[in-house]
Amino acid sequence: MGSQEVLGQAARLASSGLLLQVLFRLITFVLNAFILRFLSKEIVGIVNVRLTLLYSTTIFLAREAFRRACLSGGAQRDWSQTFNLLWLTVPLGVFWSLLLGWVWLHLLEVPDPNVVPHYGTGVVVFGLSAVVELLGEPFWVLAQTQMFVKLKVIAESLSVILKSVLTAFLVLWLPHWGLYIFSLAQLFYTALLVLCYVTYFTKLLGSSESTKQRALPVSRMTDLLPSITRSGAFVNWKEAKLTWSFFKQSFLKQILTEGVYDIVNNLGSLVARLIFQPIEESFYIFFAKVLERGKDATLQKQEDVAVAAAVLESLLKLALLAGLTITIFGFAYSQLALDIYGGAMLSSGSGPVLLRSYCLYVLLLAINGVTECFTFAAMSKEEVDRYNFTMLALSSSFLVLSYLLTQWCGSVGFILANCFNMGIRITQSLCFIHRYYRKSPHRPLAGLYLSPALLGAFVLSGGITGVSEVFLCCEQGWLARLAHVAVGAFCLGMTFGTAFLTETKLIHFVRTQLRVSRLADKTS
Repeated sequence: MGSQEVLGQAARLASSGLLLQVLFRLITFVLNAFILRFLSKEIVGIVNVRLTLLYSTTIFLAREAFRRACLSGGAQRDWSQTFNLLWLTVPLGVFWSLLLGWVWLHLLEVPDPNVVPHYGTGVVVFGLSAVVELLGEPFWVLAQTQMFVKLKVIAESLSVILKSVLTAFLVLWLPHWGLYIFSLAQLFYTALLVLCYVTYFTKLLGSSESTKQRALPVSRMTDLLPSITRSGAFVNWKEAKLTWSFFKQSFLKQILTEGVYDIVNNLGSLVARLIFQPIEESFYIFFAKVLERGKDATLQKQEDVAVAAAVLESLLKLALLAGLTITIFGFAYSQLALDIYGGAMLSSGSGPVLLRSYCLYVLLLAINGVTECFTFAAMSKEEVDRYNFTMLALSSSFLVLSYLLTQWCGSVGFILANCFNMGIRITQSLCFIHRYYRKSPHRPLAGLYLSPALLGAFVLSGGITGVSEVFLCCEQGWLARLAHVAVGAFCLGMTFGTAFLTETKLIHFVRTQLRVSRLADKTS
């Protein structure tokens, strides 16, 4: 598979991931609004914060490292060893679900059973649902390496939609079940998701006429199950050591970045999750398939190195523009967003300052997502270990800085400490990228430079919208608020127009990928 074909499929993965995120957020928003009519906000809060955090943390710690290591393997690997390694996520998931479940039940404050009944059952079932989802990990990794875009879209969309339907039905007819409703729906979701992948590969491997089947590294379903390989080694130890390196990194990242304040975090990181996460996940696969891990750029196929450099430059430019747009316009519209979302209670306190600070964090988050998806795809195991050592040193300085800044400027200090943490990680990745391309003619870091005209448009927009906020928001009535929105829309249009005229290289990249995606959709 050529690098251009891999690039087109990565772009399709990213665009489908973005659409899925939009769908999931829309469904979640509507579902929460419906549920609050029948259940208490305490029950909904426990599900959306406490139990969801248990599930997501278990999943992240159990599989993130395995995904990064196994997605970056070459096409000529022994897939039996890779599948054996991936099946280890299940016992690891059992371990983390038991450990974290004990923490949730005995170390964290347990809700009042009269207000939130069945909390213990919820903890057990959400932990179990994480383990169930891990049963599909070998199938998910195989699908991602083969770039089965439609499978991911259909499986995840179907699971989320049916989970939402089940939740709404139980809330409507059996509201007294409380946490039982969400526990059953979560277990149903993970089981259906795994079933979609298993069913797809069962049918695909049973069809000998399929061209997709002939391209797979397996010929029957039993090939995906744990087995003793011909070489006698249960796993590829190089892959296993790389997994361990990524696991140490994932554990530290979870400690350093978890949390940042309920409503502000949800509003501030919404765009980050919608846009940056699908791009980071999809293009990590692209870089991992195109580049050879741990090998100097001058010793690899130069066509692939050039394509990777061009893609990295365009992604950096896209992340920078998206992040700057959120930061510049977020500063002037944070108060209005919080006023619409929660009324004067949120918009008149420290909320706007927190959200403005988080807008700056989102800019760094965008750049870091792109730089790290390249860095972790190209680093050798030894380089990942050195990165982990720096992360370990960073964790102590982050805690100290968080304490000092929180004492100095309250909740904003914690966000600023996260900005410092993200800035260090970006710097480390930029240094690696610079060293990687130092001996080649390619300069992908040029994507972090803006034309003077576009930079001026951002500065001008920031000034105009800032003045507009002072005079039009948010105590002058709805007409003034609408005028403030109109000013922002004009400035945003001016900024986008300038970007369209000056960033021709990025526009060409985006148009090309959209065209390739449409052609691929027509032929598939």
